[in-house]
Amino acid sequence: MPAPVAESAADIIVAGAGLAGLVAAAEAADAGRRVLLLDQEAEQNLGGQAFWSLGGLLFVNSPEQRRLGIRDSHELALRDWMTTAGFDRDEDAWPRRWAEAYVDFAAGEKRAWLHAQGMRWFPIVGWAERGGAGAAASGNSVPRFHLTWGTGPGVLEPFLRRVQAHVNSGRIALRFRHRIRGLHFTDGRVSGVHGDVLESTTVARGESSSRVVVADFTLNASAVIITSGGIGGNHDLVRRYWPTDRLGAAPKHMITGVPAHVDGLLQQEVAHAGAQLINPDRMWHYTEGIHNWAPIWPQHAIRILPGPSSLWLDPTGARLPFPNVPGSDSLGTLQYITTNGFTHTWFLLNRAIIKREFALSGSEQNPDLTGRNIPLVLKRLGKSPPGPVQAFMDKGADFVVRDSLRALVDGMNALTEQPQVRFETVERVVRDRDLQLTQGGGKDPQLAIIHSARRYFSERVMRIATPAPLLDPANGPLVAVKLNILTRKSLGGLATDLDARVLNQDGAPIPGLYAAGEVAGFGGGGMHGYRALEGTFLGGCLFSGRTAGRAASKAV
Repeated sequence: MPAPVAESAADIIVAGAGLAGLVAAAEAADAGRRVLLLDQEAEQNLGGQAFWSLGGLLFVNSPEQRRLGIRDSHELALRDWMTTAGFDRDEDAWPRRWAEAYVDFAAGEKRAWLHAQGMRWFPIVGWAERGGAGAAASGNSVPRFHLTWGTGPGVLEPFLRRVQAHVNSGRIALRFRHRIRGLHFTDGRVSGVHGDVLESTTVARGESSSRVVVADFTLNASAVIITSGGIGGNHDLVRRYWPTDRLGAAPKHMITGVPAHVDGLLQQEVAHAGAQLINPDRMWHYTEGIHNWAPIWPQHAIRILPGPSSLWLDPTGARLPFPNVPGSDSLGTLQYITTNGFTHTWFLLNRAIIKREFALSGSEQNPDLTGRNIPLVLKRLGKSPPGPVQAFMDKGADFVVRDSLRALVDGMNALTEQPQVRFETVERVVRDRDLQLTQGGGKDPQLAIIHSARRYFSERVMRIATPAPLLDPANGPLVAVKLNILTRKSLGGLATDLDARVLNQDGAPIPGLYAAGEVAGFGGGGMHGYRALEGTFLGGCLFSGRTAGRAASKAV
């Protein structure tokens, strides 16, 4: 993209060209403001982490839900959000207000606003974070996860289009390889930024780029919007903020769900300049991480988005206690795993389950949805696993595929330094589970969740396998997957008010400074609280980016 505007002509600087930054820049330019959009990476990374995402968005009482007979409401969604968030701190005042505003948005104009810009959604609504521990516990009461047609790139398209139009008209200028090192203040007001110009690079999207400095820069504007993302690529920061009181010691081995440049360093600089950084111990890491067999960034991890049918086993082969069921409570299961000091866990399943229930996070792992290819999507209903899943079965370092349970356990033990999985333990777990199915038993709560979810057409047809014995040869071979902790998202961040103005240590807005997206905990410094309902991260970038762009435009 060309960048014809002179740097000195900016009204607003947007620091970070991910989804939140694109939305903020587009909104500000729509309001007639001149915008400088900066990013430390090269143009090929435009769009940030949204590009790699599955494109899930939470809507409440949407047409897609209603067509599938899913009854949802603002009241139910807000109750689910609050029980899931678990707000319990004095500094949660603004995050709670952001949560309320976001649910209003998700139940109100969000879908219409995006639809008017050309966004569309897959007609099957997913059920992430199902819960299962009770009506007053965390989780979504009904399916709300709407997959964008085109996945993450499909979410980015309208905003890339809007930004490009403003670049062409001269209202937005793009400055890549600009790494901000600090803020400028004039009479107590933020008046610009300074930092390093990094050498140009041709590495592909997501790959680690050079940090060689070739120049420095100073840029001035009437307002600065920070949209620099989270800390998931910086394990040092993840470990610094790891909540040992709640989760025990941080795992010695973690794999990484985001590129190395998601480093949190600008968030740290803004905090050092006087901004409040709240709830940094609230993070959203996944328990179903697998090593990418074709890695792009260091320790590149892919998350499995599981249906509820796999058996979840500890390192010895014992079943995790209920409610630790796949897809039910990410933080609860993480807490169980880390407080017990487990280095890994296992999914045990078979071909029938993996072909229906294993979705892989990421636009690149879902070429049918990303490419809007209907014939390819329909192949998901066939007898074979989707191509990307089959590739992991064939090439993934964490996958074991065998025809017998004994051989499967031997393969599982071959993936660890010392044999840990006990065949007798696994055999008893599997046979107990299968006996409940063959004899019509009703005391397995995981099977109860499966039967309940299959009442929904979308779950029955596209997402959850027909309950059947794991050891039935007709559904083989058997599959085991070694699961690792995967670093991903920050739920805490820079404290902001409902105009996305960054707050100082006294709780007052810092004039001229705004923040949006993950750097602000997706709004307020942590609108998700301790847990997320999923489908709310891209939506949080959209909502907070829009808020920041509009508010800054009014103020300058």
